Amino acid sequence: MAQPGWISRSTLVVAGVFAAAALTACGSGSNPAPTGSSSSTTGSVTATATAAPGKTTGAAPTTLEISDASATQLCDMIRPELSNWRVQGPTLGRIGYNALVHEWALRNGGINGHVLADKGMIDRITTKSCADVRQQALEALELTDLASGLAF
Repeated sequence: MAQPGWISRSTLVVAGVFAAAALTACGSGSNPAPTGSSSSTTGSVTATATAAPGKTTGAAPTTLEISDASATQLCDMIRPELSNWRVQGPTLGRIGYNALVHEWALRNGGINGHVLADKGMIDRITTKSCADVRQQALEALELTDLASGLAF
């Protein structure tokens, strides 16, 4: 008999992530100019460039400090999913992995934007905090690095 628990739980997590992504995309603090408008949309980029001279524009800072507790939480979230990812295969496993990383980011003060801007952060965190779990995840998901498995 199949185990319906992990399928429905994974489905709910994925559905929740997509719902959160849709709500995030729909609601923003600014009112963009309508299509065909003559107003400029480069003001925020220019403001970023002048506010932080010498730094790249348009990207979240890559020097975000992740606490040891947050890093341990990520490892603790990945560890029990490894067997599911092995059973599901890399395609479905990567969907679950994406959902897990974004759930972790949202739990930790909304660092989701930082993860999206610097996907390599997940590799750095897991290499430092749980290299064995990272290696098992790479094998289960058939990835060369965890950053390449993040789709959004």
